[in-house]
Amino acid sequence: MVQPDQVKAAIHRAMPDAAVEVEDLTGGGDHLQVKVVSDAFAGLSRIRQHQLVYGALRQELASEAIHALALQTSTPS
Repeated sequence: MVQPDQVKAAIHRAMPDAAVEVEDLTGGGDHLQVKVVSDAFAGLSRIRQHQLVYGALRQELASEAIHALALQTSTPS
């Protein structure tokens, strides 16, 4: 289980400008919906954007603290 603030902090370490929203979908802390808006995604494919977020959450995913991750990424409007 991981706390939403821990997820936000991990993403902010990789992308300091990111606006991050984390929703716990089941209440168990391991099925999350995450929305990330960052200038770091400019010019990148959706796959590469997601890879950046997965990289930021590498530890949480490898330890299975996060079991399922629904991810939305975008650049600021």
